[in-house]
Amino acid sequence: MKIEARAPTRIDLAGGTLDIWPLYLFHEGAVTVNCAITRYARCVIEVQEASRRITLISLDTRRRETFASLAALASTRKYRLPLLAHLVRLFEPRMGFTLATDSEAPAGAGIGGSSAMAVAICAALNRLTGAGHSRVDWIHVSRDAEAMVIHVPTGTQDHYPPAFGGVNAIHLRAGGEFREALKVNAEDLEARLVVCYTGKPRQSGINNWEVFQAQINGDKRITRNLAEISAIAQQVRVAVLGAKWDELGRLVREEWNARRTNLPNISTPVIDAIISAARRHGALAGKVCGAGGGGCVTLLIEPEARERVEAAVRGAGGEILPMKIDRSGVRVTVSR
Repeated sequence: MKIEARAPTRIDLAGGTLDIWPLYLFHEGAVTVNCAITRYARCVIEVQEASRRITLISLDTRRRETFASLAALASTRKYRLPLLAHLVRLFEPRMGFTLATDSEAPAGAGIGGSSAMAVAICAALNRLTGAGHSRVDWIHVSRDAEAMVIHVPTGTQDHYPPAFGGVNAIHLRAGGEFREALKVNAEDLEARLVVCYTGKPRQSGINNWEVFQAQINGDKRITRNLAEISAIAQQVRVAVLGAKWDELGRLVREEWNARRTNLPNISTPVIDAIISAARRHGALAGKVCGAGGGGCVTLLIEPEARERVEAAVRGAGGEILPMKIDRSGVRVTVSR
């Protein structure tokens, strides 16, 4: 039996970092606005009927490890592929198999590649084991597995687009978050989006952890910045719902200006150059994807300016990542 799962990555328009518990509890009405994009993480499980051996393979990073059984995997202290191993442990499959992954997200891109991969693996392992978990369960299992790997708190905004697709507002409230599927013409929005890779991986866990600690420790500047980001994100949701693209551009600019003042390494000279060049050639706004420090940049543009903006991005050192908005989220197929 072969089980294949594919999950989209995401870009965020506003409100990132606030999805980490308990940061959103300090900012009433906190919301993250994001959308799933057609850059996919893939997982393939092939069952080994007569064996208990478990083999984990990452095709894009060219890493591999094998365990004689689930018990052998569970007793191992250090993994070459820790996210894959922790997810296998959490689902406790009772048969042997090979699990191979691959991703269309560049390393450290900031578009939720590891979260999309985790959701794809959860979907495949759920089918393999018959665990019966829901998509929301996969989100929470994925979040927790990532925290086990990076040893800092993780949020949930990266996991909803892979699970459900579409354009989303993740409302962050006491008692738990919930997803609102934003009713917007996805073609209109994707015509106004450009995503590029800066060529430098980011370290989102480190940046988010520093912001997290500052808020928890009562840093007034960070607290004010996050409050401003929260207020802007709430307005971004309204602008997206109303297809008010000029207003959305203004708000994304404001969100980026507030976010980049959190830490000095959230932006880089390349990020600044890409956004500045894009603005000069028809982009309404630009912001880093995820926590910053490298990775990808999302640009909001006028549709007729696409060729000029993309040429300006390349001239500033960015690599255009062709994409559309994914409408369906994770997909699983089974063959025998």
